[in-house]
Amino acid sequence: MPIEDAIRQLAQTYAKTLQSKITDRDLALQHEPTDHYLIYRVLGIPLAEGQRVDRYQNMGRFVYRYAGSLLEQATVLCFQTKFPNATSLKIANSAGQRPKTFEVDLVLGSSAYEIKWRDATTDGDHILKEHARVRAIAAAGYTPIRLMFYYPTRAQAIKIQDALQDLYRANQGLYLHSQAAWDHVYEQTGIPLYTILTAIADENVP
Repeated sequence: MPIEDAIRQLAQTYAKTLQSKITDRDLALQHEPTDHYLIYRVLGIPLAEGQRVDRYQNMGRFVYRYAGSLLEQATVLCFQTKFPNATSLKIANSAGQRPKTFEVDLVLGSSAYEIKWRDATTDGDHILKEHARVRAIAAAGYTPIRLMFYYPTRAQAIKIQDALQDLYRANQGLYLHSQAAWDHVYEQTGIPLYTILTAIADENVP
Protein backbone atom coordinates (compact mmCIF):
# COMPACT_ATOMS: atom_id res chain seq x y z
CA MET A 1 0.00 0.00 0.00
CA PRO A 2 1.41 3.46 -0.92
CA ILE A 3 2.40 5.47 2.13
CA GLU A 4 -0.13 8.22 1.31
CA ASP A 5 -2.95 5.67 1.41
CA ALA A 6 -1.62 4.10 4.59
CA ILE A 7 -1.53 7.47 6.37
CA ARG A 8 -4.99 8.34 5.04
CA GLN A 9 -6.32 5.03 6.36
CA LEU A 10 -4.65 5.68 9.72
CA ALA A 11 -6.23 9.14 9.86
CA GLN A 12 -9.69 7.74 9.07
CA THR A 13 -9.37 5.18 11.85
CA TYR A 14 -8.38 7.81 14.39
CA ALA A 15 -11.10 10.20 13.22
CA LYS A 16 -13.83 7.55 13.56
CA THR A 17 -12.61 6.51 17.00
CA LEU A 18 -12.43 10.15 18.13
CA GLN A 19 -15.97 10.89 16.97
CA SER A 20 -17.24 7.77 18.73
CA LYS A 21 -15.54 8.80 21.98
CA ILE A 22 -16.98 12.33 21.76
CA THR A 23 -20.49 11.02 21.04
CA ASP A 24 -20.34 8.62 23.98
CA ARG A 25 -19.09 11.36 26.29
CA ASP A 26 -21.80 13.77 25.13
CA LEU A 27 -24.44 11.17 26.00
CA ALA A 28 -22.85 10.57 29.40
CA LEU A 29 -22.77 14.30 30.16
CA GLN A 30 -26.53 14.51 29.71
CA HIS A 31 -26.97 12.24 32.73
CA GLU A 32 -24.31 13.70 35.01
CA PRO A 33 -25.02 16.05 37.93
CA THR A 34 -25.00 19.76 37.14
CA ASP A 35 -24.95 21.14 40.68
CA HIS A 36 -21.44 22.52 40.06
CA TYR A 37 -23.03 25.03 37.66
CA LEU A 38 -23.81 27.03 40.81
CA ILE A 39 -20.13 28.01 40.96
CA TYR A 40 -20.12 28.77 37.25
CA ARG A 41 -23.01 31.15 37.86
CA VAL A 42 -21.17 32.73 40.79
CA LEU A 43 -18.39 33.45 38.29
CA GLY A 44 -20.91 35.02 35.93
CA ILE A 45 -21.13 32.09 33.50
CA PRO A 46 -24.71 31.43 32.24
CA LEU A 47 -26.15 27.91 32.13
CA ALA A 48 -25.79 27.41 28.36
CA GLU A 49 -22.20 28.63 28.42
CA GLY A 50 -21.43 26.37 31.39
CA GLN A 51 -22.71 23.40 29.39
CA ARG A 52 -20.42 24.33 26.53
CA VAL A 53 -17.48 24.64 28.95
CA ASP A 54 -18.04 21.09 30.20
CA ARG A 55 -18.54 19.68 26.71
CA TYR A 56 -15.46 21.28 25.19
CA GLN A 57 -13.31 20.53 28.21
CA ASN A 58 -14.14 16.84 27.76
CA MET A 59 -13.89 17.05 23.99
CA GLY A 60 -10.50 18.76 24.21
CA ARG A 61 -9.00 15.89 26.20
CA PHE A 62 -9.98 13.42 23.48
CA VAL A 63 -8.86 15.67 20.62
CA TYR A 64 -5.42 16.26 22.17
CA ARG A 65 -4.94 12.57 22.89
CA TYR A 66 -5.89 11.39 19.42
CA ALA A 67 -4.12 14.23 17.61
CA GLY A 68 -0.90 13.28 19.38
CA SER A 69 -1.30 9.56 18.75
CA LEU A 70 -2.14 10.09 15.08
CA LEU A 71 0.91 12.24 14.37
CA GLU A 72 3.22 9.97 16.34
CA GLN A 73 1.96 6.84 14.56
CA ALA A 74 2.12 8.52 11.15
CA THR A 75 5.76 9.45 11.84
CA VAL A 76 6.61 5.89 12.87
CA LEU A 77 4.89 4.63 9.71
CA CYS A 78 7.10 6.87 7.55
CA PHE A 79 10.26 5.51 9.17
CA GLN A 80 9.11 1.89 9.04
CA THR A 81 8.23 2.26 5.36
CA LYS A 82 11.82 3.31 4.62
CA PHE A 83 13.44 1.16 7.31
CA PRO A 84 11.36 -2.01 7.93
CA ASN A 85 13.59 -3.03 10.85
CA ALA A 86 12.83 0.16 12.81
CA THR A 87 10.90 -0.73 15.95
CA SER A 88 9.92 0.44 19.42
CA LEU A 89 11.95 -0.64 22.43
CA LYS A 90 11.82 -0.68 26.22
CA ILE A 91 14.94 0.57 27.98
CA ALA A 92 15.71 0.09 31.68
CA ASN A 93 15.59 3.25 33.76
CA SER A 94 19.19 3.50 34.85
CA ALA A 95 18.64 7.06 36.05
CA GLY A 96 16.07 6.25 38.74
CA GLN A 97 13.65 3.74 40.17
CA ARG A 98 10.35 4.90 38.71
CA PRO A 99 9.33 4.00 36.14
CA LYS A 100 11.32 0.79 35.81
CA THR A 101 11.52 1.11 32.01
CA PHE A 102 11.05 3.73 29.32
CA GLU A 103 9.24 3.05 26.07
CA VAL A 104 11.25 4.38 23.12
CA ASP A 105 8.93 5.26 20.24
CA LEU A 106 11.36 4.27 17.50
CA VAL A 107 14.82 2.75 17.39
CA LEU A 108 16.74 3.00 14.14
CA GLY A 109 20.30 1.70 14.38
CA SER A 110 21.87 3.62 17.26
CA SER A 111 19.22 6.37 17.19
CA ALA A 112 16.41 6.29 19.74
CA TYR A 113 13.49 8.58 18.89
CA GLU A 114 11.03 10.22 21.24
CA ILE A 115 8.18 11.53 19.06
CA LYS A 116 5.86 14.24 20.34
CA TRP A 117 3.26 16.23 18.48
CA ARG A 118 3.58 18.94 21.17
CA ASP A 119 4.54 19.25 24.82
CA ALA A 120 3.42 22.28 26.79
CA THR A 121 3.57 20.68 30.23
CA THR A 122 4.96 22.40 33.29
CA ASP A 123 4.28 19.48 35.65
CA GLY A 124 7.31 18.77 37.82
CA ASP A 125 7.02 14.97 37.82
CA HIS A 126 6.68 14.90 34.05
CA ILE A 127 9.78 17.05 33.66
CA LEU A 128 11.86 14.80 35.93
CA LYS A 129 10.66 11.75 33.98
CA GLU A 130 11.65 13.31 30.65
CA HIS A 131 15.13 14.13 31.96
CA ALA A 132 15.56 10.59 33.31
CA ARG A 133 14.46 9.20 29.94
CA VAL A 134 17.18 11.06 28.06
CA ARG A 135 19.88 9.93 30.50
CA ALA A 136 18.70 6.30 30.42
CA ILE A 137 18.66 6.22 26.61
CA ALA A 138 22.20 7.64 26.44
CA ALA A 139 23.40 5.22 29.14
CA ALA A 140 22.02 2.32 27.07
CA GLY A 141 24.31 3.33 24.21
CA TYR A 142 21.77 5.09 22.00
CA THR A 143 21.70 8.60 20.60
CA PRO A 144 18.58 10.28 22.02
CA ILE A 145 16.59 12.20 19.40
CA ARG A 146 13.45 14.17 20.16
CA LEU A 147 11.08 15.14 17.38
CA MET A 148 8.41 17.64 18.46
CA PHE A 149 6.29 19.11 15.70
CA TYR A 150 4.64 21.97 17.61
CA TYR A 151 6.57 24.07 20.11
CA PRO A 152 4.81 25.61 23.14
CA THR A 153 4.08 29.32 23.29
CA ARG A 154 3.82 29.97 27.04
CA ALA A 155 6.98 31.36 28.64
CA GLN A 156 7.23 28.74 31.41
CA ALA A 157 6.70 25.83 28.98
CA ILE A 158 9.32 27.28 26.61
CA LYS A 159 11.80 27.56 29.49
CA ILE A 160 11.28 23.88 30.32
CA GLN A 161 11.73 22.82 26.70
CA ASP A 162 14.88 24.94 26.41
CA ALA A 163 16.34 23.09 29.41
CA LEU A 164 15.40 19.79 27.80
CA GLN A 165 17.18 20.82 24.60
CA ASP A 166 20.33 21.48 26.61
CA LEU A 167 20.05 18.03 28.18
CA TYR A 168 19.78 16.35 24.78
CA ARG A 169 22.87 18.20 23.57
CA ALA A 170 24.76 17.30 26.76
CA ASN A 171 24.05 13.64 26.00
CA GLN A 172 25.17 13.93 22.36
CA GLY A 173 21.56 13.87 21.19
CA LEU A 174 19.33 15.92 18.93
CA TYR A 175 16.28 17.98 19.83
CA LEU A 176 14.35 18.96 16.70
CA HIS A 177 11.14 20.93 16.83
CA SER A 178 8.73 22.78 14.55
CA GLN A 179 9.92 22.91 10.93
CA ALA A 180 13.15 21.09 11.80
CA ALA A 181 11.11 18.07 12.93
CA TRP A 182 9.11 17.94 9.69
CA ASP A 183 12.32 18.39 7.69
CA HIS A 184 14.03 15.56 9.57
CA VAL A 185 11.27 13.10 8.72
CA TYR A 186 11.54 14.01 5.04
CA GLU A 187 15.35 13.95 5.03
CA GLN A 188 15.48 10.53 6.67
CA THR A 189 12.60 8.82 4.86
CA GLY A 190 11.98 10.78 1.68
CA ILE A 191 8.29 10.97 2.66
CA PRO A 192 6.69 14.45 2.74
CA LEU A 193 4.60 13.83 5.85
CA TYR A 194 3.54 17.46 6.26
CA THR A 195 2.32 17.65 2.65
CA ILE A 196 0.39 14.38 2.99
CA LEU A 197 -1.30 15.49 6.21
CA THR A 198 -2.12 18.88 4.71
CA ALA A 199 -3.84 17.18 1.76
CA ILE A 200 -5.89 14.97 4.09
CA ALA A 201 -6.80 17.98 6.25
CA ASP A 202 -7.99 19.92 3.19
CA GLU A 203 -10.13 16.96 2.12
CA ASN A 204 -11.73 16.66 5.57
CA VAL A 205 -12.15 20.35 6.32
CA PRO A 206 -11.93 22.39 3.07
